[in-house]
Amino acid sequence: MKKEENFSDWYNEVVEENGLTDKRYPIKGMNVWPPYGWKTMLLIDAIVRREFDSRGHDEVNFPLLIPEDQFEKEKEHIKGFDSQVFWVTKAGDNELDIRLLLRPTSETAMYPLFATWIRSHADLPLRIYQIVNTFRYETKQTRAFIRVREIHFIEGHTCHATFEDAERQINEDIEIMRDIAKGLCLPFRIHTRPDWDKFPGAFYTKAIDTLLPDGRTLQIASIHQYRSNFAVPYGIYFEEEDGTRKPVFQTTFGLSERMLGAVVAVHGDDMGLVMPPPIAPVQAVVVPVPVKGEAGSIGGEAEKVWKRLSAAGVRARLDSRDIRPGNKYYEWERKGVPLRIEVGRREAAEKFVTAVRRDSGEKSRIDGASLEDGVKELLDEISDSLRRRAAEKEKLLEKEAAALADIGPGLNMVWWCGSEECGKGIDEKTGSSILGIPEGKQEGSGRCIVCGKETGTRAAVSRPM
Repeated sequence: MKKEENFSDWYNEVVEENGLTDKRYPIKGMNVWPPYGWKTMLLIDAIVRREFDSRGHDEVNFPLLIPEDQFEKEKEHIKGFDSQVFWVTKAGDNELDIRLLLRPTSETAMYPLFATWIRSHADLPLRIYQIVNTFRYETKQTRAFIRVREIHFIEGHTCHATFEDAERQINEDIEIMRDIAKGLCLPFRIHTRPDWDKFPGAFYTKAIDTLLPDGRTLQIASIHQYRSNFAVPYGIYFEEEDGTRKPVFQTTFGLSERMLGAVVAVHGDDMGLVMPPPIAPVQAVVVPVPVKGEAGSIGGEAEKVWKRLSAAGVRARLDSRDIRPGNKYYEWERKGVPLRIEVGRREAAEKFVTAVRRDSGEKSRIDGASLEDGVKELLDEISDSLRRRAAEKEKLLEKEAAALADIGPGLNMVWWCGSEECGKGIDEKTGSSILGIPEGKQEGSGRCIVCGKETGTRAAVSRPM
Protein backbone atom coordinates (compact mmCIF):
# COMPACT_ATOMS: atom_id res chain seq x y z
CA MET A 1 0.00 0.00 0.00
CA LYS A 2 1.25 3.48 -0.90
CA LYS A 3 1.81 5.71 2.11
CA GLU A 4 1.19 8.95 0.22
CA GLU A 5 -2.01 7.71 -1.42
CA ASN A 6 -3.82 6.60 1.74
CA PHE A 7 -1.87 7.39 4.88
CA SER A 8 -4.62 6.27 7.27
CA ASP A 9 -5.02 2.77 5.80
CA TRP A 10 -1.25 2.43 5.36
CA TYR A 11 -0.70 3.24 9.03
CA ASN A 12 -3.28 0.72 10.25
CA GLU A 13 -1.83 -1.97 8.01
CA VAL A 14 1.82 -1.61 8.99
CA VAL A 15 1.26 -1.46 12.76
CA GLU A 16 -0.96 -4.55 12.76
CA GLU A 17 0.76 -6.73 10.17
CA ASN A 18 4.19 -6.21 11.71
CA GLY A 19 3.27 -7.09 15.25
CA LEU A 20 3.29 -3.69 16.92
CA THR A 21 -0.29 -3.99 18.14
CA ASP A 22 -3.26 -6.37 18.09
CA LYS A 23 -6.66 -4.67 18.14
CA ARG A 24 -8.69 -7.86 18.50
CA TYR A 25 -9.11 -7.56 22.27
CA PRO A 26 -12.88 -7.39 22.98
CA ILE A 27 -12.80 -3.84 24.44
CA LYS A 28 -12.45 -1.15 21.80
CA GLY A 29 -9.40 1.04 22.26
CA MET A 30 -7.72 -1.36 24.69
CA ASN A 31 -5.21 -3.11 22.50
CA VAL A 32 -2.76 -5.93 23.11
CA TRP A 33 0.99 -5.32 22.91
CA PRO A 34 2.49 -8.26 20.96
CA PRO A 35 6.19 -9.06 21.57
CA TYR A 36 7.62 -6.87 18.78
CA GLY A 37 5.57 -3.82 19.74
CA TRP A 38 6.10 -4.27 23.47
CA LYS A 39 9.86 -4.61 23.06
CA THR A 40 9.88 -1.38 21.06
CA MET A 41 7.89 0.44 23.73
CA LEU A 42 10.17 -0.89 26.46
CA LEU A 43 13.18 0.45 24.57
CA ILE A 44 11.49 3.86 24.41
CA ASP A 45 10.80 3.59 28.14
CA ALA A 46 14.48 2.82 28.72
CA ILE A 47 15.47 6.07 26.99
CA VAL A 48 12.93 7.96 29.10
CA ARG A 49 14.21 6.37 32.31
CA ARG A 50 17.79 7.19 31.40
CA GLU A 51 16.97 10.86 30.82
CA PHE A 52 14.85 11.26 33.97
CA ASP A 53 17.24 9.30 36.20
CA SER A 54 20.33 11.15 34.98
CA ARG A 55 18.71 14.43 36.07
CA GLY A 56 17.81 13.33 39.57
CA HIS A 57 14.20 12.19 39.16
CA ASP A 58 13.12 9.12 41.15
CA GLU A 59 10.71 6.51 39.74
CA VAL A 60 7.58 5.64 41.72
CA ASN A 61 4.40 3.66 41.14
CA PHE A 62 1.02 4.81 42.45
CA PRO A 63 -2.21 2.77 42.65
CA LEU A 64 -4.56 2.63 39.68
CA LEU A 65 -7.76 3.53 41.57
CA ILE A 66 -8.56 7.05 42.78
CA PRO A 67 -11.37 7.85 45.27
CA GLU A 68 -14.01 10.22 43.95
CA ASP A 69 -13.66 12.61 46.90
CA GLN A 70 -9.96 13.15 46.08
CA PHE A 71 -10.76 13.65 42.42
CA GLU A 72 -13.35 16.32 43.27
CA LYS A 73 -10.90 18.42 45.30
CA GLU A 74 -9.72 20.10 42.11
CA LYS A 75 -12.85 21.24 40.30
CA GLU A 76 -10.89 22.55 37.33
CA HIS A 77 -9.37 19.12 36.90
CA ILE A 78 -12.56 17.11 37.10
CA LYS A 79 -14.19 19.52 34.65
CA GLY A 80 -11.57 18.52 32.13
CA PHE A 81 -11.78 14.76 32.62
CA ASP A 82 -15.16 13.82 34.10
CA SER A 83 -16.61 12.90 30.70
CA GLN A 84 -13.72 10.49 30.02
CA VAL A 85 -13.58 8.67 33.34
CA PHE A 86 -14.11 4.93 33.87
CA TRP A 87 -15.95 4.45 37.19
CA VAL A 88 -15.85 1.49 39.60
CA THR A 89 -19.03 1.36 41.69
CA LYS A 90 -19.07 -2.18 43.13
CA ALA A 91 -16.68 -4.55 44.87
CA GLY A 92 -18.09 -8.03 44.35
CA ASP A 93 -21.79 -7.69 45.25
CA ASN A 94 -21.20 -4.68 47.52
CA GLU A 95 -21.94 -1.12 46.45
CA LEU A 96 -18.98 1.12 47.28
CA ASP A 97 -19.53 3.99 49.72
CA ILE A 98 -17.23 6.16 47.62
CA ARG A 99 -16.98 5.60 43.90
CA LEU A 100 -13.53 4.83 42.50
CA LEU A 101 -12.17 5.74 39.10
CA LEU A 102 -9.39 4.42 36.88
CA ARG A 103 -6.74 7.13 36.74
CA PRO A 104 -7.02 9.36 33.65
CA THR A 105 -3.82 10.98 34.98
CA SER A 106 -2.31 10.96 38.46
CA GLU A 107 -2.47 14.43 39.98
CA THR A 108 -5.40 13.51 42.23
CA ALA A 109 -3.75 10.22 43.21
CA MET A 110 -0.35 11.66 44.03
CA TYR A 111 -1.02 15.03 45.58
CA PRO A 112 -2.67 13.91 48.84
CA LEU A 113 0.54 11.94 49.49
CA PHE A 114 2.73 14.90 48.48
CA ALA A 115 1.06 16.82 51.30
CA THR A 116 2.47 14.25 53.76
CA TRP A 117 5.88 13.88 52.09
CA ILE A 118 6.66 17.60 52.04
CA ARG A 119 7.04 19.42 55.34
CA SER A 120 9.89 21.91 54.98
CA HIS A 121 12.07 23.62 52.39
CA ALA A 122 14.58 20.79 52.92
CA ASP A 123 12.14 18.39 51.22
CA LEU A 124 12.23 20.42 48.00
CA PRO A 125 12.53 20.07 45.14
CA LEU A 126 10.56 16.84 44.88
CA ARG A 127 11.02 15.25 41.44
CA ILE A 128 9.43 11.91 40.60
CA TYR A 129 8.03 10.06 37.59
CA GLN A 130 6.14 6.88 36.84
CA ILE A 131 5.41 4.72 33.79
CA VAL A 132 1.89 3.32 34.08
CA ASN A 133 -1.37 2.77 32.23
CA THR A 134 -3.99 5.51 32.28
CA PHE A 135 -7.59 5.23 31.13
CA ARG A 136 -9.76 7.69 29.23
CA TYR A 137 -13.03 6.96 27.51
CA GLU A 138 -12.07 8.17 24.07
CA THR A 139 -15.25 8.81 22.07
CA LYS A 140 -13.63 9.54 18.72
CA GLN A 141 -12.45 6.87 16.30
CA THR A 142 -9.64 4.94 17.93
CA ARG A 143 -6.26 4.49 16.26
CA ALA A 144 -3.37 2.37 17.53
CA PHE A 145 -0.97 4.36 19.76
CA ILE A 146 -2.57 7.66 18.76
CA ARG A 147 -6.13 7.52 20.11
CA VAL A 148 -6.78 4.69 22.57
CA ARG A 149 -8.68 4.14 25.82
CA GLU A 150 -5.90 2.42 27.74
CA ILE A 151 -2.76 4.52 27.40
CA HIS A 152 0.84 3.59 28.11
CA PHE A 153 1.73 6.81 29.91
CA ILE A 154 4.85 8.45 31.33
CA GLU A 155 4.31 11.26 33.80
CA GLY A 156 6.83 13.38 35.64
CA HIS A 157 5.71 15.42 38.68
CA THR A 158 7.77 18.04 40.52
CA CYS A 159 7.32 20.40 43.48
CA HIS A 160 9.40 23.53 44.06
CA ALA A 161 9.84 26.28 46.63
CA THR A 162 9.61 29.10 44.06
CA PHE A 163 7.97 29.84 40.75
CA GLU A 164 11.42 30.55 39.29
CA ASP A 165 12.68 27.09 40.24
CA ALA A 166 9.57 25.56 38.66
CA GLU A 167 10.33 27.53 35.49
CA ARG A 168 13.85 26.09 35.46
CA GLN A 169 12.25 22.66 35.63
CA ILE A 170 10.16 23.47 32.55
CA ASN A 171 13.36 24.31 30.66
CA GLU A 172 14.98 21.08 31.83
CA ASP A 173 11.93 19.12 30.66
CA ILE A 174 12.41 20.59 27.20
CA GLU A 175 16.00 19.36 27.23
CA ILE A 176 14.83 15.92 28.34
CA MET A 177 12.39 15.92 25.42
CA ARG A 178 15.18 16.82 23.00
CA ASP A 179 17.26 13.87 24.17
CA ILE A 180 14.31 11.47 23.98
CA ALA A 181 13.42 12.69 20.50
CA LYS A 182 17.02 12.18 19.40
CA GLY A 183 16.68 8.49 20.20
CA LEU A 184 13.43 8.35 18.23
CA CYS A 185 15.00 10.35 15.37
CA LEU A 186 11.95 12.62 15.52
CA PRO A 187 11.75 16.37 14.90
CA PHE A 188 9.23 18.27 17.01
CA ARG A 189 7.86 21.74 17.64
CA ILE A 190 6.99 23.36 20.97
CA HIS A 191 3.82 25.43 21.14
CA THR A 192 2.35 27.23 24.15
CA ARG A 193 -1.30 26.25 23.90
CA PRO A 194 -3.99 28.96 24.02
CA ASP A 195 -5.76 29.27 27.38
CA TRP A 196 -8.87 27.43 26.23
CA ASP A 197 -6.78 24.45 25.16
CA LYS A 198 -4.37 24.16 28.10
CA PHE A 199 -4.39 21.27 30.55
CA PRO A 200 -7.24 21.64 33.09
CA GLY A 201 -5.90 23.44 36.15
CA ALA A 202 -2.63 24.50 34.53
CA PHE A 203 -1.22 28.04 34.55
CA TYR A 204 0.09 27.31 31.05
CA THR A 205 0.77 24.29 28.82
CA LYS A 206 3.62 23.72 26.38
CA ALA A 207 2.77 21.01 23.87
CA ILE A 208 5.29 18.91 21.96
CA ASP A 209 3.94 18.49 18.42
CA THR A 210 5.31 16.56 15.48
CA LEU A 211 4.15 16.85 11.88
CA LEU A 212 2.81 13.74 10.19
CA PRO A 213 3.24 13.03 6.46
CA ASP A 214 -0.41 13.82 5.69
CA GLY A 215 0.04 17.37 7.00
CA ARG A 216 -1.67 16.87 10.36
CA THR A 217 0.04 17.34 13.69
CA LEU A 218 0.30 14.86 16.54
CA GLN A 219 0.87 15.94 20.13
CA ILE A 220 3.35 13.43 21.55
CA ALA A 221 4.04 15.08 24.90
CA SER A 222 3.12 18.07 27.05
CA ILE A 223 4.71 20.14 29.80
CA HIS A 224 2.57 21.99 32.34
CA GLN A 225 3.30 24.82 34.73
CA TYR A 226 0.75 24.55 37.56
CA ARG A 227 2.01 27.37 39.75
CA SER A 228 0.16 26.64 43.05
CA ASN A 229 -3.18 25.78 41.46
CA PHE A 230 -3.07 22.19 42.74
CA ALA A 231 -0.98 22.76 45.86
CA VAL A 232 -3.61 24.90 47.61
CA PRO A 233 -6.62 22.53 47.29
CA TYR A 234 -4.46 19.51 48.15
CA GLY A 235 -2.69 21.19 51.06
CA ILE A 236 0.86 20.79 49.72
CA TYR A 237 2.66 23.39 51.84
CA PHE A 238 6.22 23.72 53.10
CA GLU A 239 7.78 25.60 55.98
CA GLU A 240 10.37 28.24 55.20
CA GLU A 241 13.44 28.79 57.39
CA ASP A 242 11.64 31.70 59.09
CA GLY A 243 8.70 29.45 59.98
CA THR A 244 6.20 30.74 57.42
CA ARG A 245 4.15 28.17 55.47
CA LYS A 246 3.82 28.49 51.71
CA PRO A 247 2.24 26.38 48.96
CA VAL A 248 4.66 24.65 46.60
CA PHE A 249 4.92 25.38 42.90
CA GLN A 250 4.36 22.36 40.66
CA THR A 251 5.06 21.14 37.13
CA THR A 252 4.25 18.00 35.19
CA PHE A 253 5.66 16.41 32.06
CA GLY A 254 3.57 13.81 30.25
CA LEU A 255 4.53 11.50 27.38
CA SER A 256 2.76 8.48 25.96
CA GLU A 257 2.76 5.66 23.45
CA ARG A 258 1.95 8.31 20.85
CA MET A 259 5.72 8.58 20.49
CA LEU A 260 5.69 5.13 18.89
CA GLY A 261 2.83 6.13 16.61
CA ALA A 262 4.86 9.14 15.49
CA VAL A 263 7.89 6.94 14.78
CA VAL A 264 5.79 4.69 12.56
CA ALA A 265 4.16 7.60 10.74
CA VAL A 266 7.24 9.74 10.19
CA HIS A 267 9.83 7.10 9.26
CA GLY A 268 7.81 4.33 7.61
CA ASP A 269 7.60 3.90 3.83
CA ASP A 270 5.71 1.86 1.25
CA MET A 271 7.64 -1.27 2.28
CA GLY A 272 6.51 -0.94 5.89
CA LEU A 273 8.24 0.09 9.12
CA VAL A 274 11.60 1.85 9.31
CA MET A 275 12.86 1.49 12.87
CA PRO A 276 15.36 3.98 14.33
CA PRO A 277 18.29 1.90 15.64
CA PRO A 278 18.05 3.12 19.28
CA ILE A 279 14.54 1.65 19.65
CA ALA A 280 14.65 -1.23 17.14
CA PRO A 281 13.97 -4.60 18.86
CA VAL A 282 16.25 -6.12 16.21
CA GLN A 283 19.01 -3.77 15.10
CA ALA A 284 20.70 -6.24 12.76
CA VAL A 285 19.39 -9.49 11.32
CA VAL A 286 22.00 -12.01 10.15
CA VAL A 287 20.83 -13.99 7.13
CA PRO A 288 22.85 -16.93 5.78
CA VAL A 289 22.63 -17.24 1.98
CA PRO A 290 23.33 -20.93 1.46
CA VAL A 291 24.48 -22.66 -1.73
CA LYS A 292 24.17 -26.33 -2.47
CA GLY A 293 26.63 -28.41 -0.51
CA GLU A 294 27.88 -25.52 1.62
CA ALA A 295 24.83 -24.71 3.74
CA GLY A 296 26.50 -26.03 6.89
CA SER A 297 29.69 -24.00 6.63
CA ILE A 298 27.84 -20.82 5.60
CA GLY A 299 25.34 -21.28 8.42
CA GLY A 300 28.20 -21.77 10.85
CA GLU A 301 29.88 -18.54 9.79
CA ALA A 302 26.54 -16.69 10.07
CA GLU A 303 26.12 -18.00 13.61
CA LYS A 304 29.60 -16.74 14.55
CA VAL A 305 28.72 -13.29 13.18
CA TRP A 306 25.47 -13.26 15.19
CA LYS A 307 27.23 -14.29 18.42
CA ARG A 308 29.93 -11.64 17.98
CA LEU A 309 27.39 -8.88 17.41
CA SER A 310 25.26 -9.99 20.35
CA ALA A 311 28.29 -10.08 22.63
CA ALA A 312 29.15 -6.54 21.53
CA GLY A 313 25.74 -5.27 22.64
CA VAL A 314 24.04 -5.15 19.24
CA ARG A 315 20.46 -6.43 19.31
CA ALA A 316 21.06 -9.05 16.61
CA ARG A 317 18.95 -11.94 15.35
CA LEU A 318 20.06 -15.00 13.36
CA ASP A 319 17.45 -16.06 10.82
CA SER A 320 18.34 -19.68 10.07
CA ARG A 321 14.86 -20.75 9.00
CA ASP A 322 14.61 -23.14 6.07
CA ILE A 323 12.98 -20.68 3.70
CA ARG A 324 14.32 -18.69 0.78
CA PRO A 325 16.58 -15.72 1.62
CA GLY A 326 14.32 -13.44 -0.44
CA ASN A 327 11.37 -14.24 1.82
CA LYS A 328 13.49 -13.40 4.84
CA TYR A 329 14.62 -10.13 3.28
CA TYR A 330 11.02 -9.10 2.65
CA GLU A 331 9.86 -9.95 6.17
CA TRP A 332 12.65 -8.11 7.96
CA GLU A 333 12.41 -5.11 5.64
CA ARG A 334 8.69 -4.99 6.40
CA LYS A 335 9.46 -4.99 10.12
CA GLY A 336 11.87 -2.10 9.64
CA VAL A 337 15.06 -3.77 10.92
CA PRO A 338 17.79 -1.14 10.36
CA LEU A 339 20.50 -3.46 9.06
CA ARG A 340 20.57 -6.80 7.24
CA ILE A 341 23.80 -8.77 7.44
CA GLU A 342 24.24 -11.28 4.61
CA VAL A 343 26.64 -14.21 4.82
CA GLY A 344 27.05 -16.21 1.62
CA ARG A 345 29.75 -18.38 0.02
CA ARG A 346 32.12 -15.52 -0.73
CA GLU A 347 31.56 -13.80 2.64
CA ALA A 348 32.25 -17.04 4.50
CA ALA A 349 35.39 -17.76 2.49
CA GLU A 350 36.86 -14.24 2.67
CA LYS A 351 35.71 -13.45 6.22
CA PHE A 352 33.56 -10.40 5.61
CA VAL A 353 29.84 -9.61 5.60
CA THR A 354 27.56 -7.65 3.29
CA ALA A 355 25.51 -5.07 5.18
CA VAL A 356 22.29 -3.69 3.66
CA ARG A 357 20.69 -0.57 5.13
CA ARG A 358 16.90 -0.47 5.52
CA ASP A 359 16.70 3.31 5.22
CA SER A 360 18.44 3.56 1.86
CA GLY A 361 18.99 0.03 0.54
CA GLU A 362 22.71 0.84 0.30
CA LYS A 363 25.08 -2.13 0.49
CA SER A 364 28.53 -2.09 2.04
CA ARG A 365 31.27 -4.53 2.94
CA ILE A 366 32.43 -4.94 6.54
CA ASP A 367 35.59 -6.96 7.09
CA GLY A 368 35.49 -9.56 9.81
CA ALA A 369 38.25 -7.91 11.82
CA SER A 370 36.16 -4.76 12.23
CA LEU A 371 32.70 -6.38 12.34
CA GLU A 372 31.46 -4.96 15.64
CA ASP A 373 32.72 -1.41 15.09
CA GLY A 374 31.58 -1.41 11.48
CA VAL A 375 28.03 -2.43 12.35
CA LYS A 376 27.78 0.13 15.16
CA GLU A 377 29.06 2.88 12.87
CA LEU A 378 26.43 1.99 10.29
CA LEU A 379 23.68 2.03 12.91
CA ASP A 380 24.81 5.51 13.98
CA GLU A 381 24.82 6.65 10.35
CA ILE A 382 21.29 5.32 9.88
CA SER A 383 20.10 7.24 12.94
CA ASP A 384 21.67 10.46 11.66
CA SER A 385 20.17 9.90 8.23
CA LEU A 386 16.68 9.34 9.65
CA ARG A 387 16.91 12.53 11.71
CA ARG A 388 18.00 14.60 8.70
CA ARG A 389 15.39 13.09 6.40
CA ALA A 390 12.56 13.62 8.89
CA ALA A 391 13.59 17.23 9.51
CA GLU A 392 13.77 17.95 5.78
CA LYS A 393 10.31 16.47 5.18
CA GLU A 394 8.86 18.42 8.09
CA LYS A 395 10.31 21.66 6.74
CA LEU A 396 8.46 21.10 3.47
CA LEU A 397 5.17 20.99 5.39
CA GLU A 398 5.65 24.44 6.93
CA LYS A 399 4.25 27.52 5.15
CA GLU A 400 3.05 31.09 5.62
CA ALA A 401 -0.70 31.77 5.49
CA ALA A 402 -1.71 35.39 4.87
CA ALA A 403 -5.44 34.67 4.57
CA LEU A 404 -7.85 32.03 5.83
CA ALA A 405 -8.08 30.59 2.31
CA ASP A 406 -4.33 29.91 2.43
CA ILE A 407 -4.63 27.55 5.41
CA GLY A 408 -4.27 23.92 4.38
CA PRO A 409 -2.44 20.71 5.29
CA GLY A 410 0.81 21.20 7.15
CA LEU A 411 1.97 23.80 9.65
CA ASN A 412 0.53 27.21 8.78
CA MET A 413 2.13 30.27 10.35
CA VAL A 414 -0.34 33.13 10.82
CA TRP A 415 -0.67 36.48 12.55
CA TRP A 416 -3.19 36.30 15.40
CA CYS A 417 -4.54 38.99 17.71
CA GLY A 418 -4.62 36.55 20.64
CA SER A 419 -8.38 36.59 21.19
CA GLU A 420 -10.32 33.39 21.76
CA GLU A 421 -12.98 34.56 19.32
CA CYS A 422 -10.51 34.80 16.45
CA GLY A 423 -8.68 31.65 17.53
CA LYS A 424 -11.82 29.55 17.47
CA GLY A 425 -12.95 31.35 14.32
CA ILE A 426 -9.98 29.85 12.47
CA ASP A 427 -11.17 26.38 13.44
CA GLU A 428 -14.77 27.08 12.42
CA LYS A 429 -13.82 28.53 9.05
CA THR A 430 -10.94 26.25 8.02
CA GLY A 431 -11.16 23.01 10.04
CA SER A 432 -7.65 23.68 11.36
CA SER A 433 -6.86 24.74 14.91
CA ILE A 434 -4.43 27.07 16.62
CA LEU A 435 -1.69 24.92 18.11
CA GLY A 436 -0.36 27.91 20.02
CA ILE A 437 2.60 30.26 20.11
CA PRO A 438 5.84 28.69 18.82
CA GLU A 439 8.79 28.55 21.19
CA GLY A 440 11.31 31.30 20.58
CA LYS A 441 11.41 35.06 20.16
CA GLN A 442 8.59 36.71 18.23
CA GLU A 443 9.69 39.24 15.64
CA GLY A 444 7.85 41.67 13.39
CA SER A 445 4.15 42.44 13.22
CA GLY A 446 1.18 41.91 10.94
CA ARG A 447 -2.59 41.82 10.85
CA CYS A 448 -4.68 39.14 12.52
CA ILE A 449 -5.75 36.62 9.89
CA VAL A 450 -9.36 36.82 11.15
CA CYS A 451 -10.15 40.33 12.40
CA GLY A 452 -7.34 42.31 10.75
CA LYS A 453 -6.15 43.90 13.99
CA GLU A 454 -2.46 44.83 14.12
CA THR A 455 -0.56 42.30 16.22
CA GLY A 456 2.93 41.12 17.07
CA THR A 457 1.88 37.55 17.79
CA ARG A 458 2.59 34.68 15.44
CA ALA A 459 0.71 31.41 15.89
CA ALA A 460 0.96 27.95 14.38
CA VAL A 461 -2.19 26.51 12.85
CA SER A 462 -2.71 22.92 11.79
CA ARG A 463 -5.26 20.14 11.68
CA PRO A 464 -4.53 17.90 14.69
CA MET A 465 -4.65 14.11 14.45
